[in-house]
Amino acid sequence: MQASTFSFKAKSGFALQNRRLYPSATDFRKNSVSMTKRNNCFGLELFSDSMRARGSIQTLLGSSPKGRSVRAQASGDVEDAGSAIIQAKSSGTVLPYVGVACLGAVLFGYHLGVVNGALEYLAKDLGIAENTVLQGWVVSALLAGATVGSFTGGSLADKFGRTKTFVLDAIPLAVGAFLCATAQTVQTMIIGRILAGIGIGISSAIVPLYISEISPTEIRGTLGSVNQLFICVGILAALVAGLPLAGNPLWWRTMFTVALVPSVLLAIGMAFSPESPRWLYQQGRISEAEVSIRRLYGKERVAEVMSDLDAASQGSSEPEAGWFDLFSSRYMKVVSVGATLFLFQQFAGINAVVYYSTSVFRSAGITSDVAASALVGAANVFGTTIASSLMDKRGRRSLLLTSFSGMV
Repeated sequence: MQASTFSFKAKSGFALQNRRLYPSATDFRKNSVSMTKRNNCFGLELFSDSMRARGSIQTLLGSSPKGRSVRAQASGDVEDAGSAIIQAKSSGTVLPYVGVACLGAVLFGYHLGVVNGALEYLAKDLGIAENTVLQGWVVSALLAGATVGSFTGGSLADKFGRTKTFVLDAIPLAVGAFLCATAQTVQTMIIGRILAGIGIGISSAIVPLYISEISPTEIRGTLGSVNQLFICVGILAALVAGLPLAGNPLWWRTMFTVALVPSVLLAIGMAFSPESPRWLYQQGRISEAEVSIRRLYGKERVAEVMSDLDAASQGSSEPEAGWFDLFSSRYMKVVSVGATLFLFQQFAGINAVVYYSTSVFRSAGITSDVAASALVGAANVFGTTIASSLMDKRGRRSLLLTSFSGMV
């Protein structure tokens, strides 16, 4: 999977004020979300970085109110964008809503990893065991759909709101899982994978956006990292779900059916979750924004957060910039470095691990091939957790050097 692919959001993904490609040193010290990703998540270790880096790139492009909303939240560059700042300790009421949003991240990882153990068995059941091209289509159709979803997620979130977009997102996630679970032909399987891909593409845009918009300042960095952690948890869950395959070749249908559960829970949970106060404010729904703030932080914070939202609405005196400014001499170096990191990440072969590790272990003569893949997934989650705890202590550069040294 191309991690960078899902870093883009259509309309809302590229608009920030101040014409700075990267936050200042002060921003990095004060905001731990701007580059919160820290791990190696089956080819996704830079994904969250790209989501945050996108926020940094967004500082270059545009200054509309909607753009400021998405950019401020996706990047975590809270102060430059004038986002709502909660100075007191969180009451903890945001945590259940963060948990609901993270179901989208779990589904992202689950749909990525579910074919790892199931591919051989579904190929036999669908009559494509000897057709590696069609097997490749079954795997890659998810990414094709995710590309479409990642480009539309931001626009949908700006138009309909964050929580409604989550509810809408649950539709392709659930329908895609159902089609995959009940597929009798490879065509149905591919359609189901495309729909599921659209769903996870939308999730890749709105999960970190919603979490950063509702998180209090003092825990925003920590909560910003849980998106990537739960993606890895989803991959691990998919690998563990494949353990019964050896004894029950039709178990692969149950594996896809399992994805229906978090999809339904996501829709139900978001139907009762508060909307982003920032989005409500920018829609002119001031009273609703105050109600949302009260639910998230308590009534004593309403005036403070509304004051910050007022400040954020003032706009920027900087002229708008375009795509080609990314390739100007001012920004070429940092853009090139970021793109090269993504390129090296893919060349490390991590995509083969996330999709084909079970087949690789089987070819190597390992009897418990699915179990071996599950252990790899567990190690991945462990590494994610360790990296998350070291990010602010050791810094980004040292962890990147260590990570890429391990890849080599």
